[in-house]
Amino acid sequence: MKKLHWGHGLAIALGCFIIFILFLIFVFPMGKQNADMISNNYYEEELEYQQIIDAKDNAAKLETPPVYKSTADGIQITFPENIKPDGKKVSFVLFRTEDSNLDVKKEITLESNTFIIPRKVISPGSYTLKLKWSANKKPYQVDYDILWK
Repeated sequence: MKKLHWGHGLAIALGCFIIFILFLIFVFPMGKQNADMISNNYYEEELEYQQIIDAKDNAAKLETPPVYKSTADGIQITFPENIKPDGKKVSFVLFRTEDSNLDVKKEITLESNTFIIPRKVISPGSYTLKLKWSANKKPYQVDYDILWK
């Protein structure tokens, strides 16, 4: 049997290095996640984030926050009797992280304490429902994670 000398060691090291580089080129990128930004206005929204934190804190102090329920007609959102939004205006965003084309944004005027987001505008998948309103000139926001089937 032949002895292993420094030339063989150099060839083995060079072969291992080439295999490592090929691994980085072909295998490593397959596990890479999509690195697109969730929002196109990320920096502007980040500057206003303290207002969102305050609105969420205000909503956390409510005795009974608005609730949602999935129905055959869509997503039904019910506000408690004690919440009276300024001008009866409530805005919502159904936010779809993987495809912004499926986002649903709207501002509505509450006629009663309940409104429905119609089933025809919602595609199956995971959403974040962001409800925003103000009462007595105080902002409120609640977020719910929704899985629509």
